[in-house]
Amino acid sequence: MLAVCLRFSVTFVVFVFTVFVGSEFVSAQNDSRPNIVFFFADDQRNDTLGCAGHDIVKTPNIDALAKQGVLFENCLVSHSICWVSRTTILSGLTARSFGSESVADMAKPDAVETLYSDILRSVGYRTGYFGKWHAKMPRGYRPEKHFDEFEKIGRNPYFKKQPDGTTRHETELIVDRGIEFIRKRPNDKPFALNMWFNASHAEDNDKRPGIGHFPWPRSVDGMYEDIQVPPPRLNDPAIFESQPEFLKHSINRERFFWRWDTPEKYQTNIRAYYRMISGIDHAMGRFLKVLKEEGLDQNTIIVYSADNGYYLGDRGFAGKWSHYEQSLRVPLIIYDPRQPEGNRGRVVKQTALNLDFPPTFLDWAGADVPNRYQGRSLVPLVNGAEASSWRRDSFHEHLAVRNRQAAFEGIREGRFKYVRYFDETPAYEFLHDLKNDPDELVNLVNDPKFNDVLLRLRKRCEERVSELGGPITPLKANGGSKK
Repeated sequence: MLAVCLRFSVTFVVFVFTVFVGSEFVSAQNDSRPNIVFFFADDQRNDTLGCAGHDIVKTPNIDALAKQGVLFENCLVSHSICWVSRTTILSGLTARSFGSESVADMAKPDAVETLYSDILRSVGYRTGYFGKWHAKMPRGYRPEKHFDEFEKIGRNPYFKKQPDGTTRHETELIVDRGIEFIRKRPNDKPFALNMWFNASHAEDNDKRPGIGHFPWPRSVDGMYEDIQVPPPRLNDPAIFESQPEFLKHSINRERFFWRWDTPEKYQTNIRAYYRMISGIDHAMGRFLKVLKEEGLDQNTIIVYSADNGYYLGDRGFAGKWSHYEQSLRVPLIIYDPRQPEGNRGRVVKQTALNLDFPPTFLDWAGADVPNRYQGRSLVPLVNGAEASSWRRDSFHEHLAVRNRQAAFEGIREGRFKYVRYFDETPAYEFLHDLKNDPDELVNLVNDPKFNDVLLRLRKRCEERVSELGGPITPLKANGGSKK
């Protein structure tokens, strides 16, 4: 009788221990939740990958993930600048929602008290973060408290001196840390690992003639050196001249003269930029090899994306910041090894946002998504659902560096994009037909045939502004378009 009672007690304890999902007490043997690895690049627009159709950039490892996973054709950021995009992913909120009216690009304490990594930890995940930490957080904020393992690895310079006196590129160091993380992982928890690169961001302060502003890892030395890269497709001077005065005198134009304004500068810097991307791909290949060696490749989801787009000389612009597609669109590839063969190699056309990343991670982990999050889980799209009820439009804004770039807000609705630069007096509006004018060369605001579209999207933009935190006061000091 005693033996029976003991067996019952042990069985009951094991049962309770096993089913208590959603806490630190998840049974290792029965926890089939996937590991999540998030590779996050800097300043990379959507088309600079082999799998996106680029005929020069070599990215074989990323291409293989797309071939076996899902490529999102229309992934955009809600705000095209490094620190805002990154804070959006950490918090699940747009800039005007996580920031204040006076400093919209700096997070308020309550907005970043709990990051998505904290929620993952609460449901039993071990979390790691290695790489670029570029977020304007409240005074005294300690990011290391929000991850089990955390190491900030920045640029300036890209090559870091090692104990043996050699130097190593930040891209390689970030992946080194990621490999260490999975090799020494505890076996009783799934993990969520973030490797957030500084590449392919330029070394902005290095303006020496003939020196590329994009220091690449040594693993890709010599790549593209024998290739004459075609000039930017939208480099007709008439395209730049068609811009309003405030964009002609913005940071987009200022930095154009740093690296894209002569054929010599362009060739030097575009080759270096491509090497940076290939360097990321090479480092990812090292990580994926170890992932397989550790027996983790069949239950680890891989996500690859970037924090904002990049003009690369198109329109006579550098950088990101403004509203055109080159600035807003980023790569997104999701590889889930658990997907059936029929779901692999697909291209998803529905609009995805960086706002969608944190709810997607939590969905995979089986965690509750906070009501305050403003994105949607991408899991149904990854799983092959038609998603007829998916979002019909997306909201975009830019509220940072307003002394050098007029702020805007707008709506992208499949065929049409409406934007207003509200720091101008009066507000300067754009209306683009993305179907018939995908390069956004024609502004339809004053075309009476599109007045109904203009009024509808203007109203929709006002609705979204109200939903997300309300209007931002125009920058009076701007005094209208700069001449």
